[in-house]
Amino acid sequence: MSDTTLIVVLCILGGLAAGVLITLMTRRRPADDGAVQSIAQLHTRLDDMGKWLSGAHGQLQQSVNTRLDDVTARLGESLKSSTKHTSDHLQQLHARLAVIDSAQKNISELTTQVTSLQQILSNKQARGAFGQAQLEALIADVLPKGAYEFQHTLKNKNRPDCAIFMPNAGPLIIDAKFPLEAVTALRNAATDDERKQAVARIRADIGKHIADIAERYLIPGETQDIALMFIPSESVYAEIHERFEDVVQKAHRSKVMIVSPTLMVMAIQVIKQIRKDEQVREAVDQIRTEVGHMVKDVGLLGDRVRKLQTHFGQTSKDMDDILTSAGRIEKRAARIEGLEFDEPPSAQILPGPGARLREAE
Repeated sequence: MSDTTLIVVLCILGGLAAGVLITLMTRRRPADDGAVQSIAQLHTRLDDMGKWLSGAHGQLQQSVNTRLDDVTARLGESLKSSTKHTSDHLQQLHARLAVIDSAQKNISELTTQVTSLQQILSNKQARGAFGQAQLEALIADVLPKGAYEFQHTLKNKNRPDCAIFMPNAGPLIIDAKFPLEAVTALRNAATDDERKQAVARIRADIGKHIADIAERYLIPGETQDIALMFIPSESVYAEIHERFEDVVQKAHRSKVMIVSPTLMVMAIQVIKQIRKDEQVREAVDQIRTEVGHMVKDVGLLGDRVRKLQTHFGQTSKDMDDILTSAGRIEKRAARIEGLEFDEPPSAQILPGPGARLREAE
């Protein structure tokens, strides 16, 4: 039974006791001493009950206050924890918003760049400059200076985009073409008529490019027998080779090779290796001369080693003689120190300036 239920029960009992007391007081007689005594006892019990109710009320108040304190503490901790979690979530949210803002900024910049690229590629002259710039970057990254020239002037006064100088032969001509408009029209064609018109336009444009390169840049005795038509887009190159096999065959018959950026890099690497091999062949005579000098130097080195070996042999003999003399001197010094003489000294003083003591052996 909880404290609240106990208090309610006690209040009910107190009310009943008060009603009984009032009834007895109403009905009592003056001469009834037993009733008076009963009323006095009831008063005493009521006082005791009031004191007990007062104590119970105090305990209930203390219990209620304790529970309120616990609830308040728990509520405070819960609020504190919730505040901390909310703050952490807000910080994470701010960080994610910052990332989103950065991504949005990058997307905006990329959109601007794409728009700028579309504007560049939409103009024929700007598109040609873009292809030429890409070609120049590919060649300048692989070949050394002097191995190529941009806008090289031929004898017929024509100037291709690039001429790569080949060893013992004429230059290899490379010209950049970018038939983007016709390919874009083919990709965006919605009807059969539009598709046919786009296909005819592609054949006409690429055919004209092939004819111009073959006519202007293939000069017998001056240039290589073939020329390269550089298309600065892998997708456009793939589109041409996939749908226009007749155009590619026409280019082969005209000795014009259509290349993409990847094939262009491979071709430049092959040309670089060819130039390197030719330089090695040109340097064969110099290598032979240097090898002859090296053989002569090796012979001289052998003679000097043999002479040095002779000197070492003589030096070794001299060292042996010196060691023999030193051993004799050490023996005689030991005899002198020990005063041990095998025979009387036969030394005599020789006449002459600076008399010397000569040892008779």
